[in-house]
Amino acid sequence: MTIVSKTSNLISCSRLLLLFVSLILSATSAMSEEIVQETEAADSQQSQGWIEDFLQTLGADGEFDPNKLIDFSYLPGPFYNPEMDLGVGISAVGLYQIDSDDDVSQLSSLVINGLASTNGALGVAVANKTFINQDQQRFYLNAELFDAPDVFYGIGYDTNHQDTNRIDFNQRIASINPMLLQRMSPTSFVGIGFDFSYAEASKIELLDSVVEPDILDESSRSVGLNVLLNHDSRDNVLNPRTGRILEIDARFYRQYLGSKTDFDVYNALYSEYMQTGRNEDILAWQVRGRFTSGEVPWDQLSKVGGGDLLRGYTSGRYRDKQMLMSQVEYRLNLPGRHGMVFWAGAGMIADDVSEFDGKSILPNAGVGYRFEVKPRVNLRLDMAWGDGDSGFYFNVNEAF
Repeated sequence: MTIVSKTSNLISCSRLLLLFVSLILSATSAMSEEIVQETEAADSQQSQGWIEDFLQTLGADGEFDPNKLIDFSYLPGPFYNPEMDLGVGISAVGLYQIDSDDDVSQLSSLVINGLASTNGALGVAVANKTFINQDQQRFYLNAELFDAPDVFYGIGYDTNHQDTNRIDFNQRIASINPMLLQRMSPTSFVGIGFDFSYAEASKIELLDSVVEPDILDESSRSVGLNVLLNHDSRDNVLNPRTGRILEIDARFYRQYLGSKTDFDVYNALYSEYMQTGRNEDILAWQVRGRFTSGEVPWDQLSKVGGGDLLRGYTSGRYRDKQMLMSQVEYRLNLPGRHGMVFWAGAGMIADDVSEFDGKSILPNAGVGYRFEVKPRVNLRLDMAWGDGDSGFYFNVNEAF
């Protein structure tokens, strides 16, 4: 779940910043407490702080109970932004084991994010990662169902970069993408999956935009198969501390499978995670691209922005056929279950890879707070800034 607040609304930013500052102070307080404590025994007897105590009552105790079918934590959070007005979001984070005797596979996870707002926005997203048979197979499932406001600034950097080109509309989307991965070597997998996505736009408001909204008039249905190849030496999928991943994910959408148009999508990424030698601090960096060809529908264009892809930009604003981005992040470990992150990045969009231009780079930077709700599962609160845009994000798990 991603909750974004733009700087154009001062009320929204002030409320979110107050929440963000309070959590940063909580993390700083935890570090100060450790300095003044004389022994670990004395530390364990003290209160963990009001935020930590409250989250623990919701199951966010930092532990895994193998006796439960799925060990859930529940993380509610109010929000306000110009598109959705006042609302509430909730994340349910569950960990489980398929086989209690499997001492090789990491813990499987089920994350369910939901939101509802006073203007009628509703949505739910599911992300599932299941590790099977001594981690010889992995099953991934991503699904979402949303009826919520969105924005469209046309296609291409020059059009997207103009604030006056904003078009507001309501988007209904439904998608599901199951995938099965088979281990081929100690550090490599091959996977095959099925992808279905449907999107339609309604209540289109041009405002002062000169962009033609005709592309939004027709609903989109994309149905295809995807093939994945990777080299993955990460010690943990959800929250890596060491290792790297090199991955290619090719998706082929065809009319004979039920898609409205024929097009292809190629996702490529390289991420690396290194321990810095200072406590458990991590330096992580990533290069990522999304490249398309064929008759690509409006909802399947490559985008930057949102909670994962170049934080600090409104999701849906910058879109085109091709996308390339990079980001580097320092993950600072603090006493207890607290942490902070600092990052910077940049990205580009274009109609063709030959048109990537240094003059159209979209930079970003930000700072975030982390709280470990379950082993290797973090609550993520990020404040990010881009070129003329900004965002506040409430998520579970790292951006990459």
